[in-house]
Amino acid sequence: MKKVIRSVFLLLIAIMMIFLTACASGTDNSQKSEGVTEKDGKRTITDSLGRKVEIPATVKTIVPLGNTPRMITYLGLADKVVGIGSCEIAESPVMAYAYINIDKWKDLPNVGTDAMGETSYYPETIIEANPDVILCTYGQDVVEDLERQTGLPVVAVAPSTLFYEDFNQSLRILGEVCHVSDRAEEIISFIDQCLNDLQRRTTDIPDDKKPTVLAAAATFAGSHGIEGIYANYPVFKTIAAKDVAIGVTDKVGGVLVDKEKIIDWNPDMIFLDFSGVELVKNDYAENPDYYAQLKAVKNGNVYQWPNSTWHWSNVEIPLVSAYYLSFMLYPEAFSDIVFEEKAREIFEFFLGEENYLSTLESVGAGYGKVVLGE
Repeated sequence: MKKVIRSVFLLLIAIMMIFLTACASGTDNSQKSEGVTEKDGKRTITDSLGRKVEIPATVKTIVPLGNTPRMITYLGLADKVVGIGSCEIAESPVMAYAYINIDKWKDLPNVGTDAMGETSYYPETIIEANPDVILCTYGQDVVEDLERQTGLPVVAVAPSTLFYEDFNQSLRILGEVCHVSDRAEEIISFIDQCLNDLQRRTTDIPDDKKPTVLAAAATFAGSHGIEGIYANYPVFKTIAAKDVAIGVTDKVGGVLVDKEKIIDWNPDMIFLDFSGVELVKNDYAENPDYYAQLKAVKNGNVYQWPNSTWHWSNVEIPLVSAYYLSFMLYPEAFSDIVFEEKAREIFEFFLGEENYLSTLESVGAGYGKVVLGE
């Protein structure tokens, strides 16, 4: 009887060993998700350039370049940064992601800059920082140069933002690299919910019920006066605003126009980037007759909002601005929402700071009416 029991016991052990071995072999080399494989303590990531990049199985430290410092902040990865570009040490809360990280990043090694489109990094400093991986939003030539000079893995993602589909891809790739895929999906879902909510409330409002609008004092390659405008502005498009600058160019973003063109358009409401407000006020002081021709000025319908752009494009600020604009244009459609509460929700989700609207207001960069001629 004892021999039978012993034989059964040994058989059970053998079965368990076979089962465990099969499970172990099933996890080796398995496809973790699309574009990611793992083997021998390394993972292979497919980045947005289609490159296969081998990175450590566990990424604990990063050097983010280009627009990735903004993205990794939203992903909750600011503490993993061991080297940062000089332009990421922001004194203005309009550069929100960098402003909230100033204490974390100000004493980190300066790994270079890509301000104003210039790509100038310091390979030796990056090597000394010894990150597990470099993250960036550069093209193939720069990425390959970075890898060659540092000997470190470089994962590239698209520099896009908010209103573009490849922003989702960028978040997902960074989420895979840094083990925060759930957070990436949470961000994508939150953005979709906000955009869908805005579109649902505004799509069917008749054009004859809408005031005409212009986004001016636009920020691109620096600040501009009223002649710097946003053309085909995605914030306006999202809420079906009656944008007078539609069609002025095929491009999306900031362009310079003749000031007389703005007189021809004569929008009902004008919205100015915070960083350009003083330029507009100074121009008004020198050319009051010009501004007297604009009904938005005469009727007190000139407003300020924080820049959408500050070293690449923000995400949380344009979302808040879309709600602010909607409250101004379509008060009935948004009567069930308190703007300050919605702004608090968005800022807390992206930045972890629910009172960020007050932070913007404390330096004069908040939302509100602009009075010219004071």
